[in-house]
Amino acid sequence: MEFVSEEGKRLREESSTLILPALSIGNVGQLAVDLLVSTTRAERIGYLDDPYILPCVGNDAYGLTPTGELTLPLEAYQSTAKSLIFVQQRSPVIKGRMVDFAKNIADFAAASGKKHVVVLSSLDFGRWQNIDMSSGLQIYYLSSTNADGTDDYCEKLGWKRLQEYDPAQRSWKYLSTLAEGKAVEDNIFPEDELEDEDYYPSLPFAALFLAKGLKVTCLLCYCSEGDNISDAFHLAEAASKLSSLGPIGGHGGDGGRWLIPISWQSLYGPPPDMSMF
Repeated sequence: MEFVSEEGKRLREESSTLILPALSIGNVGQLAVDLLVSTTRAERIGYLDDPYILPCVGNDAYGLTPTGELTLPLEAYQSTAKSLIFVQQRSPVIKGRMVDFAKNIADFAAASGKKHVVVLSSLDFGRWQNIDMSSGLQIYYLSSTNADGTDDYCEKLGWKRLQEYDPAQRSWKYLSTLAEGKAVEDNIFPEDELEDEDYYPSLPFAALFLAKGLKVTCLLCYCSEGDNISDAFHLAEAASKLSSLGPIGGHGGDGGRWLIPISWQSLYGPPPDMSMF
């Protein structure tokens, strides 16, 4: 993976936290990063060229008016005021190359002086085993802080560790073996024998979670395909708490409101009603 900086811009080492999405159901992680980039007024400082990302191109997602500036598959944004780096991913990873991509992301984060990688992603609501909507939408997490995936600070924020995480399961062990660069037999984990418990380790965030040498925290929410704007706000709010961004969005910051990217104007048809945010 090569980082190509824009003219006159550079990565700041004092920005110790990297926030990025892992593409999954409903694209909630990408939408949450959109909100964070827009609200913190982070500036694009370059893009990442990785052989395992499918190519794509689009219009500028954050400008006040469409200017024709191109958007690429992997872009880096920097919020100097908040000491954060965001990577927005616009296209999926090539099938079978997720672990390789995760290693490249980890190498980029380490080489640029990052200590903490925060991954935002989503899970299939249809697989939610213990449904409790008494407190509204819930955030789940996984952390590399402890072997069992727990983290005291995440617990203090009121989040629950993903219950389905079990590093002793065959699929998690298989993924960990790949992440460590150990050789495995091609038929040790045949895809036609996947079981229900193998769903979670097969998701993109799992490979990023197992990146070695960095603290990695995954923030996750359950959702279904469709209009997931409310889920994106929920996940972005969680990321702001974890990263100590301070009160932004509905609780203060820029007039007490999230700044909605211009690209959302036609995200799900007519512009959504943002008066409540």
